[in-house]
Amino acid sequence: MKVIDEQHITELLKDEATRSQAFSALVQAYEETLYWQIRRMVLNHDDADDILQNTFLKAWTGIATFRGDSKLSTWLYRIASNETLNFIERKRHTHLSLDNEESSVINTLQSDPYFDGDETQLQLQEAISQLPAKQKQVFLMKYYDEMKYEEMSKILGTSTGALKASYHHAVKKICDFFEHLN
Repeated sequence: MKVIDEQHITELLKDEATRSQAFSALVQAYEETLYWQIRRMVLNHDDADDILQNTFLKAWTGIATFRGDSKLSTWLYRIASNETLNFIERKRHTHLSLDNEESSVINTLQSDPYFDGDETQLQLQEAISQLPAKQKQVFLMKYYDEMKYEEMSKILGTSTGALKASYHHAVKKICDFFEHLN
């Protein structure tokens, strides 16, 4: 992720004359980080791209009303998280049963040219796919992004205690998954 001066970008976003250029800088700075946050949740490259595009579209349409109560990055993470959870919920209602979804995760990863993990990585992704959406999101943010609970709390609007509990439960479920493999 590129380091940007969020305060400066926020000021530029308020001015209609510099808004487009500032937003481009914002997209450049956060698109890769947000892509991987989304991708770890949905696993599929095309779905992650679509959700990322929707995230930036929502950010663009809402940028004029951004109050600056939080950092731009926190605001973008929250939009991306909401878009991802909404996508997962829509997909759950319109597609596969949960039994088919688990095997679909493995098939998706094995056929994905962007996935280069070994068998253990494939098993970890299978274990993660079985977590409830919120636990999955907390686990991914903590494990992969090494995000602090305080930052997650701002993004997800949840107390740090609840986040710690979710992470603990997710880790326990993943450990149980690996124990049952042996």
